[in-house]
Amino acid sequence: MENMEIWNKVKTPPANALKKIMGGRLKGMTDISPQWRFEVLTEVFGPVGTGWKYEIDKIWMEPGTDGQIACFALVNLFYIIKERDCWSDPIPGIGGNMFISKEKNGMYTSDECYKMAVTDALSVAAKTLGIGADVYAGRMDGSKYSPPKHEPVTPAPPKGNITKEQQSTIMDMVAEAGVDVDKILAFCGCKTFETIPATMFDTVMNKLQITIDANKAKEEKEKAA
Repeated sequence: MENMEIWNKVKTPPANALKKIMGGRLKGMTDISPQWRFEVLTEVFGPVGTGWKYEIDKIWMEPGTDGQIACFALVNLFYIIKERDCWSDPIPGIGGNMFISKEKNGMYTSDECYKMAVTDALSVAAKTLGIGADVYAGRMDGSKYSPPKHEPVTPAPPKGNITKEQQSTIMDMVAEAGVDVDKILAFCGCKTFETIPATMFDTVMNKLQITIDANKAKEEKEKAA
């Protein structure tokens, strides 16, 4: 099997599998239908259980601010290696959702937090295989996308500085990552968030996400010790 064979098969979701996120911290970003991911895994590897499978390694909860509680799941995704007739090594993914969240009308308790955390964890594992990669790479916007099949799509670079909404998103990520604000500004070569170039937004978000993931992995390691 060629290195990019699976990736190229699964990187582009159809338009009907995409949905714009209209609210919350991720407003404006694109969500991919979990059912489409399962469909693609089945199409490429075979039925669940014989062509691909997953194991729930751990589920846990963590307290948040203002009485909120977050739920997390660690899953391992496997697919069958047909050439060797054996299962792949585990592909881990950590996902989360809110169990108790603070909303406009008060506290809300979700009875589907575990299911949603597992689904989120599967999406994290699946994207390392390339499933929906064009969305994460910024080549699809969730509303209209019809590039030529064999021609790469190069989005035009954003102009000016980041928007107030993007500033708020970065600040939320900075708080979650526990990173010094000054370090992020120094990384961007700026003195204030208002002057961060729009072209730096994705780079900053990726850097913060890596830090957040590393912190989670460290916490898991410390708990297991």
